[in-house]
Order: sequence, then structure tokens, then C-alpha cells
Amino acid sequence: MNQYCDPLQHTNIYQKREDSDDSDGEGGMGNVNRLIMRPPGHSGKAKRGHLCFDASFETGNLGRVDLINEYEYDLFIRPDTCSPRLRFWFNFTVDNVKQDQRVIFNIVNISKERNLFMENMTPLVKSSSRSKWQRIPKKHVFYHKSVVHQGHYVLSFSFGFDKEDDIWQFCLAPPYSYSKLQTFLNALEKKATYLNDNFKREVIENSVQKRRLELITIGSLDRTQPKTKRRVVAIMARVHPGESPTSFVCQGLLELLISSNSIAALLRENVIFKIIPMLNPDGVFLGNYRSTVMGADLNRSWHIANQWSHPTIKAVIDMLLVLDKNKEFQLDFVVDIHAHSSLKGCFVYGNTYEDVYRYERHILFPKLLATTSDDYIAENTMFNSDNNKIGTARRYLCSLLNDKVNCYTFEVSIFGYKLKGSEITIPYTEESYMRCGRNLVRTFLEYYHNIGAIPIQIVPEIPVKRHHRSRINQIRRRNKNRYKRPLTSRTLAQLHFTNLNINYDSDTSIEDFSYSYRNSSRQRTFRYSEHSQSRKNFAGETVHGGENRQKFSKSSSPPPTTYVVLPEPSLSIIDFNIISRDDIERVTKLNKARAKKIK
Repeated sequence: MNQYCDPLQHTNIYQKREDSDDSDGEGGMGNVNRLIMRPPGHSGKAKRGHLCFDASFETGNLGRVDLINEYEYDLFIRPDTCSPRLRFWFNFTVDNVKQDQRVIFNIVNISKERNLFMENMTPLVKSSSRSKWQRIPKKHVFYHKSVVHQGHYVLSFSFGFDKEDDIWQFCLAPPYSYSKLQTFLNALEKKATYLNDNFKREVIENSVQKRRLELITIGSLDRTQPKTKRRVVAIMARVHPGESPTSFVCQGLLELLISSNSIAALLRENVIFKIIPMLNPDGVFLGNYRSTVMGADLNRSWHIANQWSHPTIKAVIDMLLVLDKNKEFQLDFVVDIHAHSSLKGCFVYGNTYEDVYRYERHILFPKLLATTSDDYIAENTMFNSDNNKIGTARRYLCSLLNDKVNCYTFEVSIFGYKLKGSEITIPYTEESYMRCGRNLVRTFLEYYHNIGAIPIQIVPEIPVKRHHRSRINQIRRRNKNRYKRPLTSRTLAQLHFTNLNINYDSDTSIEDFSYSYRNSSRQRTFRYSEHSQSRKNFAGETVHGGENRQKFSKSSSPPPTTYVVLPEPSLSIIDFNIISRDDIERVTKLNKARAKKIK
């Protein structure tokens, strides 16, 4: 499901149109439209090397290009519609390049000066023949104050084009358009047909420009269950159009929730998820950074939302109020997903309360998330009641809804994260953003386990282990009656194992395949591995006999294998399986008694 059509394949960047002589960009809401940069004094048809810039497509943003010299170009980000102070998101294409052409691009009007470009972040690039996003190497990127540009911060990067026929795309972060969301939801809906009534897709409102505000409901609505309130989790994403990583987080979350994974199945039985994947579809379509088509920052407008200028968040507020007042449901979470432009890793913003017990309950979820996610940065986590943020979803909804509702802002970096104990920054990819969404799902399960809303299910494996141990004891008793062991104390011979590896699937605990090799012979070791494989498969089902081995071999991961290198023949190895601890203790006592008599 991770492979979906590129949202730009329906636009002009993949269609060879006739290049216009001039372009003022009016057709793309101020974006450049097939703008060819000819050197001074040149007229007629454009030649190879006269770069053609285009941003007149969905999520595109580039407002102006100035040719400085043969190799250098000044690029101007188009401001958000009706909000000229916001300029950070950029997304544009370049074609009509010459083989091995070298250029320098200067993005000169970034409004958010303090950002992750100061922390070695670089722009992304891909081409029509290489569709995977890559970051431009740091040695070719410079974020600096420019005297030429009146002391403003300028993002400069050099680039070399190595294929003439390619179309090159440059972007701040991996784009995720409104069209791509519709394609994904169509595929998700088809894949979730096996869930029957546990999956529902609906449109709860239209945006100002009449785009769909989608609501995805996942979870059982069975009325025959015991008379307890159904737990509800509300999740929102993409209130800021330029924070495209939030859409990948939401996609990973949705894909896990509809899957056959045991975590998802258990959550669906006990919790209802209400997910809004794109709160600002107009801003996403236009390529804005934070605003709607009317210039409003929705995450500063929750307290003043109205049907005319903020129809999407007004619809969400109405939906949450209905859930909060319904006696059949208990709204536990409202999570607003954002992408941070100046901090690394993922973390949570929460609220503070005068009620100590409510605050202790409120900080539980971030603590559990910190143990689930390797990229979680506890230092960036913050709980406050800042009046300047009264218009955010986190601050407004916690005062609007009842005291049992936990409202959070989940932040993920627009750049990358540092692993614990390391200073190396690992850039996020589309897949790692989706992993953040899956980590959220796992944390919800941990939370409900901790508060007792979902009981922990323990798989009964003890009888199998007892049966195996009793079989070993029978062999020992048989050997005990066969011959008499000498009453001598022995020193344990050290066994040397090299290349001892156990391979296992990530969803299976290594404890299922652990075994003590110190007191085992080679034949018994491999017999135990074979026995373990035959009695349990990766689905957790207990199986017996050879008729199930074919089923086990079809698993997605190979069975665990053990490699044992026997000691050198010159060593004298004693089988300690025939010596019990009681015998060793008895011999030790006899030796001590004899030593006392000699003295």
C-alpha cells in the first residue's frame, strides 16, 4: 500500500508542453509557470542550458526567479495567499538543462530565519528517472547572512545536472498533496472491506474552495457489548500545509490500524479512532506554508472558528462536542500532529493543570511514547498554559472538553533525529515518518494496558515447557539407574562458541527461541531447535508433528538457526548432564571432612 501514484504525474511537469516566451505566474496563484531564463540579449527559441522553472502544480511554490549570471539564480518563495509574512515552503521543478551543467540557487526571502538549515538540514531533490527523494550533500549547501541581500538569511546550494532529459524537482520536505491523499484513501477503503462495520469513510464538511474534509472511523461499534463507555481517540493532521511529514505519519497510523496485526485487532475491539488526515486541504493544494486560502492560520483560530472562514475546524469542534457529551462514548485523546521546523526528533507538547491528579494522568502518554520510540527527544517535550497559544487545538480543546480528555500536540521534525547516546543526525524518510505513526498506535495500546481499559493477554506456554523439562528428567533418572556415577568433584570445562547467531522475526520475541547451550551436546541442541520450530509458528499457534512443518516454512521470515562450533579434540569434555548438583555438594562435603581429619 506504500506505493501510490506521484501527485505530480497529472500535472505539466511530466507533459512536454510548448514553452511560453514569458510568464508572470498568474495562472498558478502567483507561482512561476514554465518560466525560461534566457541570458541578456538572447531571443528566439530557448537552447539547452536555458533553465525552465515551473511551480504551477499542486503543492508547488516558487514566485520569482532572477538570473544573476551564467551560473547563479536568485529564487523567491511565493508568500502564503493573503498572508505575505509567511515564506518557508518551496517546491519547484527545473528542466531544459544541459549535460553536466553547474548552477547555484539562492533562496533569498525565507521569513523563518531560525530553522533547521542552521542544523545542517539540506533541501531534497529527485528527478523523473530517479524518483526517490535525496538530500543534497551538506558540503554543497550554505545558510548564511548575505550582505548582497540586505543582511537577510539566504539558503544557497550548488547543483550539477547529469541528465539532459530529466526533470528535476527541489523541495523543502517530501510533498504530500490533496490528490495523493484521495488516492491513498481510495486504496485504504478497498483494503479495509474485510473490516465490515469497523471501518467508515465520510465527508463531514467542505473547505472554502469546496474540497473534502475526510473523516476516517476505525473501531467496533457493536452495541451488544457490555454497558461500558466506548473509548474514543481523535487524531488530526495537516492543519499547516507546509508540514507535509504529518501526512506520512497519519498514513502509517492508518495502515497499521486497518491491518491484521494483533495490536490493531485488539485496539479495534476496544477503542474507536476518529482520524482527520487533512484539516487544511485548500492550503495544501495551493502550496502555502501555514495559511488557508483566506490567509488564516487555523492553529491560531480554534477559539474564534466560524462556519464562514474556518469551516473545517468548526466542523471538528462540533464533532468533538458531540462525542464528549454522548453517554455511550468516553473521549480520551485529541492529538494534533505537526512537523517542527527548528527541532529534531519527535516529541509532545501538553498542558498544565492545577489539579495534580489530572496532570499526572496527562503526562503518562508522553512517558510511554518515549519508551516506544527510539527517536523521541524528552528534552523537547513541554507542558505549559501559554496564553499566546490560546488559539491552538491543544490549548483551546482542553478548556472546552471535560477533564478526562487529554489534548496533545505531537511534533515530528521536518529534518531528522538523533539516536540516544549519539550525536549523528539521521534524516527522516517517508518510511520513517510512517513508522512514527505506527509508534503512536503502539503507545495507545500501552496506555490502555496501563490504565486497565484493555486487559493484558498472556499466552499459556508454560505447559509446553514443563513437558520438555519432565522429558529431560526422565532421561536423567534412566541414566542414574544405568550406572553408578563416581563421587569426584569436577571442574567445568569451558566451551567455546563462535558465530553463535539466532535469527528471528521482528514481531517475535527472542525469548521464544532462547536455550541454554552450556549443558547441551550437539545432537540435543539441534534436536531442541527442531522441536521448537515444530511446536510453534510465527502466528503464535501451537502445532505438533511434521504435517505443520510445511506451514511453518512458508512464513515470511526464516526459522531460527543455531550454529555451534565444537571445542578442539584435544580438550577433555565431560558431560555434566549426568551429574546433579546434589552429587557435587556431597563430594565437596566429603573432601572437606577428609581435609579436617588430615589436619
